[in-house]
Amino acid sequence: MSAPVVLIAEQLSPATIAALGPDFEVVHVDGTDRDALRSALATADAVLVRSATQIDAEALGWAPKLKVVARAGVGLDNVDIKAATQAGVMVVNAPTSNVISAAELTVAHILGLARHLQRAHASLSVGQWKRSSFTGTELYEKTIGIIGLGRIGALVAERLRGFGVELVAYDPYVTAARAQQLGVQLVTLDELVERADFLTIHMPRTPETLGMIGAEQLKAMKRTAYVVNVARGGLIDEAALAEALTAGEIAGAALDVFVQEPPADTALTGLPTVNVTPHLGASTEEAQEKAGVSVAKSVRLALAGDLVPDAVNVAGGVIDEYVRPGLPLTEKLGQVFAGLAAGPLASLDIEVHGELAERNVEALRLAALKGIFSKVVSDPVSYVNAPLLAEQRNVEVRFAVDAQSESYRNVITIRGALTDGTALSVSGTLTGPKQIEKIVEVNGYEVELPIPEHLIVFSYTDRPGIVAAYGSELGEAGVNIAGLQIARDEKKGTALSVLSVDAPVADDVIARLRVAIGADELHTIDIDAL
Repeated sequence: MSAPVVLIAEQLSPATIAALGPDFEVVHVDGTDRDALRSALATADAVLVRSATQIDAEALGWAPKLKVVARAGVGLDNVDIKAATQAGVMVVNAPTSNVISAAELTVAHILGLARHLQRAHASLSVGQWKRSSFTGTELYEKTIGIIGLGRIGALVAERLRGFGVELVAYDPYVTAARAQQLGVQLVTLDELVERADFLTIHMPRTPETLGMIGAEQLKAMKRTAYVVNVARGGLIDEAALAEALTAGEIAGAALDVFVQEPPADTALTGLPTVNVTPHLGASTEEAQEKAGVSVAKSVRLALAGDLVPDAVNVAGGVIDEYVRPGLPLTEKLGQVFAGLAAGPLASLDIEVHGELAERNVEALRLAALKGIFSKVVSDPVSYVNAPLLAEQRNVEVRFAVDAQSESYRNVITIRGALTDGTALSVSGTLTGPKQIEKIVEVNGYEVELPIPEHLIVFSYTDRPGIVAAYGSELGEAGVNIAGLQIARDEKKGTALSVLSVDAPVADDVIARLRVAIGADELHTIDIDAL
């Protein structure tokens, strides 16, 4: 079996390659060369990029084996997440790799504004000596307004606290206890812009945050105040900022990010009161190495079939070691459930009972959906697109966790209703020191049978001679019965037989078997190896 192919589409650190380890075939390509990228993606199991390579819907269509796209950085503007999700491709990034670098750049810009460093440098570099023109201000006892107390905003607060400043912040999702821990006073946005001597913004770019610092907020600021943005372009309205600076409504600004990069004109960047850098927030050796190593580890997890904490298009997070053995069991139960279904699904209930309820078992929901839809659609199914497939088919999915389990330490049950009203269920567990995967219930009938590769499940009116009848039919066809469980709802009522057989059973044999036993329902199920 050949090693998985990991495609490196941009320059990454040697530490990134080392973090991948020896288990992969590493291929390098210039991701900006679309023809070369197309050729390389044809055999790739994973692709690692930075910001220059476009992994769009077209590129994803070139990659039939692709399981994961890894962006060695924070932003994902060059990856079509929607198309990747539809294709079942996991998308990961390194959301914490640049937080220290970005926080330090923020502090650097605040200090640069306070002491007019860039203007003083530009003046002296052309031979001028104008000390009096660049009288600055101390940070000591100034008010720093931080919009957004996430990872970077919190690091900025921690670093500025040593300057003896007053810290105020606006973040509707941060508790008073967390703010107090950071030494920050929570205020409204209106109060923050009025009080701040320096305003720094650390929010994601969303429709709600776009332009959140605009003409109204800038007019409300002190004429001696400064604004800093190293987060995302567009959080501060650039046209309004240029007008405020030109009119002297605020003293200056420092920008590392822009709506268009590079900026199309110098209406803002050319102002003498603006300090600018070309999106350097993550541009440190340490941040780049952290990003590469982080996504390399994520690629290893993804190609091993695990969920990845930094995946942006799949829920689940880190898999608890106690939960992990339940993943293949649940996926196989999903395959059995799909094999029992004779029509389209309307609703689905995935239940986890027992000691597992004390752990994070979200991954089991994904495993059940993956198992079911792998038998329903012809396209590849993964943890990523399985929930989307359920949504596209209007299948109502519910997930329940319960600490009670009567017969076994843990039981996983998949219940569902078809569009014609038919109700189905299958349950399974892991038993013994070897954690043997077993089916313990089918459509309300109690059974206990190790999960095989090939199953025959049928119901019929309970009467003598049935076992002999299907034993004879299968024997004549050369089909060996490896295991057998029979359950019934009442004496001389309806019975259910679950057979494990050594090989797939031909359709003509199944047709004869159905007649021989007068089966009400008969299903053959072939379970894919995981």
